[in-house]
Amino acid sequence: QLQLMESGGGLVQPGGSLRLSCTASGFDADPYTIGWFRQAPGKEREGVSCISSNGGATKYAASEKGRFFISRDNAKKTVYLQMNNLNPEDTAVYYCAAVRAFYYDSLSPAVYDYWGQGTQVTVSS
Repeated sequence: QLQLMESGGGLVQPGGSLRLSCTASGFDADPYTIGWFRQAPGKEREGVSCISSNGGATKYAASEKGRFFISRDNAKKTVYLQMNNLNPEDTAVYYCAAVRAFYYDSLSPAVYDYWGQGTQVTVSS
């Protein structure tokens, strides 16, 4: 059973940066697309970015393009989300998720099967 754990959240001032990590365990030999999602209070969970199994393909939500960067280190079984120029609207619980596919080009939460517990990101002065 694939398990995911997020880390790296915290409190940051507007304009600041954070790097989130998503570490996987219980891997089998199948490829997985990994996605990052977030959910703010009172709002639906939304997709932020996803990356293919080998890191060669990525996708970003329009509002994050140019500010957020996703990458993965398969040797460390870790996917990263570098978030720059953060603003208060980025405040949310951030989740990583996985779907068994070399590359699933989707930021819809419904297609992802495995989820981490989430890490809180708060952007405030």
